[in-house]
Amino acid sequence: MKTLDMTTIAVMAALICVAGPLTIPAGPIPLSLATFAVYLAGSVLGRKKGTIAVGLYLLIGIIGVPVFSGFSGGFQKLAGVTGGYLIGYLPCAYMSGEGAEKREQIGWWYHPLMMIAGTALLYLVGTVNFMLHTGNGLGAALALCVVPFLIGDAVKIAAAALLTVPVRKAVKLIKN
Repeated sequence: MKTLDMTTIAVMAALICVAGPLTIPAGPIPLSLATFAVYLAGSVLGRKKGTIAVGLYLLIGIIGVPVFSGFSGGFQKLAGVTGGYLIGYLPCAYMSGEGAEKREQIGWWYHPLMMIAGTALLYLVGTVNFMLHTGNGLGAALALCVVPFLIGDAVKIAAAALLTVPVRKAVKLIKN
């Protein structure tokens, strides 16, 4: 791995670390800018490096640095009620990167579509984990953990899709 790759991965992990703790309480799952940073990491870096950046963010949080929601950290957060959403960031970044990498070949629409698919996986992993921890049924879990986030995540996907091309171009300029 080249120095520039390691640097851009570290910068994106740092962006997620900054966005992650900034939350608005909204029931058991807080509103956060972390998903936007995850979309951007996958989209700008591509599926492999974007997923590595998210993995680095998770490792930083697991060792106790307060980068998770509400300035929390530690393995207990990952193993807790909201931990599935943190784990769901990995496939979300991967799918966002997949969409960005193939957007030129398939069409502009493929990128946001893959971010939506990544968000669906994020919701799936997180909601199943939430149900296992709380005993809530599917309807209650969806009402608490998915429905309140749909509009915000749609806005984050649109913003990340619009920012991806100029940021990817800027990163490519640095490589030359």
